[in-house]
Amino acid sequence: MDILINSNSKEALFQQIKEQIKQQIFSGELKEGDALPSMRLLAKDLKVSVITTKRAYEDLEKEGYLISAVGKGTFVAGQQPHVLKEWQIRELENELEKVVQEGKRLGLTKADLFERITIYFEEEL
Repeated sequence: MDILINSNSKEALFQQIKEQIKQQIFSGELKEGDALPSMRLLAKDLKVSVITTKRAYEDLEKEGYLISAVGKGTFVAGQQPHVLKEWQIRELENELEKVVQEGKRLGLTKADLFERITIYFEEEL
């Protein structure tokens, strides 16, 4: 499991860990039943506090992405395809909310935002 921490980011360390684990689940890199490193091992590898990894794992468990078994470890929870898609859509909506708020802050109109979205949507990736 590859996680990169950006110590210069404004995003909290636990949030960076959490988001990267989610992305690995969404992409299929992490699959149902896959074991995650222990909180201590991950903290050591990332050179962060165990409290940081604990918070990320606990949040992901509350959100249904992970399951923990005492004495066995933490594993990727089983996701049904439609549930996984709903999670991905919710994540996208959260990002869109941030974009709209920033657009409003900059004084952009709805038409300005739609124009920019259209350009990116039609762009070849």
